[in-house]
Amino acid sequence: MEIIRSRRGLIIACCIFLLALIAGGENLPQNIKRNCSYTVTIQTTCTKGADTSDHVSLRFGDKKSNDMIVHHLNSKHVRQVDPLQPLVLDDIPRKPFQACLVDEFQVTGQCMESPICYLYLKLSGSDDWRPGFAQVEALEESGLSSKSFYFRRYLPRNVWHGSDLCSKEITPFGIRHNRKVFKKTPAAAETLMP
Repeated sequence: MEIIRSRRGLIIACCIFLLALIAGGENLPQNIKRNCSYTVTIQTTCTKGADTSDHVSLRFGDKKSNDMIVHHLNSKHVRQVDPLQPLVLDDIPRKPFQACLVDEFQVTGQCMESPICYLYLKLSGSDDWRPGFAQVEALEESGLSSKSFYFRRYLPRNVWHGSDLCSKEITPFGIRHNRKVFKKTPAAAETLMP
């Protein structure tokens, strides 16, 4: 009789424990971060020597500190498009970042929670490269896509270079931009140039 009571108590304790797990587990799927897809469009200017075959990295994010880094953007190249019309020139893989062309890249990473408001490019190598503009389109939700970020100058090498439109304040002296400082990554310390 005593064995039956102890087993009954054990069974009741196990049932309560399972119910607690089930009730607490309802919030688990909400904590899982999902990935989103982005189309990155980058134009290279028509200036002589504006093209590059060096590695280009991309960093973009939103006001809520969602930061995405794409190393070796060259490997994500999808196609070249006509800069004057939205028509695709070809679907044959070609070398990206050629003068007078617009390139599209497909990247996947963490989802943004607010519109993309900063974008930086980093050129690694010995070539000069002069991008015209860059833009990121969020494929899942178009309201999170970025505006165009304009460069129109040769990028410095081995530093992040771009624009941060996230935190700006209008003062009597003009628009003041707060400086974005990134956390150091374990792989390498990233430097930032405004």
